[in-house]
Amino acid sequence: MNHKHFIDVRSSSLILAAVTSLLLVTAQARTWTSTDGSKTFEAELKSYDATTGKVTVTLPNGRLMSFFQDKLSEADITYLKENGSKIIGSSSRVKELPDVLPDPDGEEADMSKPVQVYILLGQSNMLGFGKPGALKTAAQGGKYPYLIDDSNEWTVRKDVRNVRVMCSGNSPAKDYINDWMTIQGNIGPEMGIGHSLGHVTDAPVLILKSCIGNRSLGWDLLPPGSEPYEHGGKTQPGYRGTPEDPKGNGKPVKGKWYAGCQYDGDIAAAKKVLSNLDKYYPGAKEYEVAGFFWWQGDKDMRNAAHYERYETNLIQLIKELRKEFDAPDAKFVSASLGQTKEGAKSGDGVILDAMKAVAKSNDPELKGKVGFVYTHPLSKGGSSSGHYRGNPETYMNVGEAMGKAMVELLHGK
Repeated sequence: MNHKHFIDVRSSSLILAAVTSLLLVTAQARTWTSTDGSKTFEAELKSYDATTGKVTVTLPNGRLMSFFQDKLSEADITYLKENGSKIIGSSSRVKELPDVLPDPDGEEADMSKPVQVYILLGQSNMLGFGKPGALKTAAQGGKYPYLIDDSNEWTVRKDVRNVRVMCSGNSPAKDYINDWMTIQGNIGPEMGIGHSLGHVTDAPVLILKSCIGNRSLGWDLLPPGSEPYEHGGKTQPGYRGTPEDPKGNGKPVKGKWYAGCQYDGDIAAAKKVLSNLDKYYPGAKEYEVAGFFWWQGDKDMRNAAHYERYETNLIQLIKELRKEFDAPDAKFVSASLGQTKEGAKSGDGVILDAMKAVAKSNDPELKGKVGFVYTHPLSKGGSSSGHYRGNPETYMNVGEAMGKAMVELLHGK
């Protein structure tokens, strides 16, 4: 459990022995206690799965937090077992994804449900370079028909918000898009992702993109918990380390780039959006992070120290993202570089193999929660470094495939 949501216990009277009142549909906040009784926090129970022991609560700021019951006191576990079944869960239902998406119906989402947040991370191709002019021509020719209406105007989804923020390193982020899901300039995979998830989800959806170009997982985006390692007789920095001080002291290096600098910036930017939820999804009061999308690797493939470590770093990234956003069950979908064929032995091939391996992992934290999209058959030519020549069909095809992979994970397939 993320202890930043706890307050210190000042008196034993704050530790609840048991709660005798029944939990009604309109649940109220209560005090929860940690396993050792040293910390408490206030939250409203939203759902409890007695089979897995998963607990989801709403914090006073409207944020949803999920964890497992072994983080709680015996009294809290007793409370859950006696009353958890009485809660009417607020988790969104996920419909089947049709082969061809229909036009959005223009209806707003059910705002009684928490916003389902999907965070998009990576580098320049996740950022998006698909040209809108060529995309409209493709749509008018019958491809991606849900993107244009009968008047040949771009459709608008009123149940999906499209938000893009960007920063360089851990500098302040700027808002670039904050609107309903529709075409506004160049596109990335968010269009295929957003329309797919918007169609199948009965709750509001927020597509939140936080990334910038020319960043590597092995350096700029290195996640917390990554330790220094040796490669080619040279020590590679761990998280918040530098070439001069590979270990670092766990703190950001002021005035200097460090391992994980872009990770810190991208995550801070995403959290800032979520801390001001109503600004980015008008009328929303609570949310839960349901999944992550990752399209990246162009920079790592040029550095053996990075691509040979890609699988380790990707696993660490997934686990840390779930911790960052209090989302232990959040799904994760990665996509390979479009020019890379399966079986390739070059750096990009190693990265493709790493993504596939993580998606097939038997690690309990990963199994059934990680998907992978092989994008070579979906690419319309060009390479990741050349942004696929700006062909929007590549970005749409990859986005649709990533959205489909996420839906399958949500269905437990």
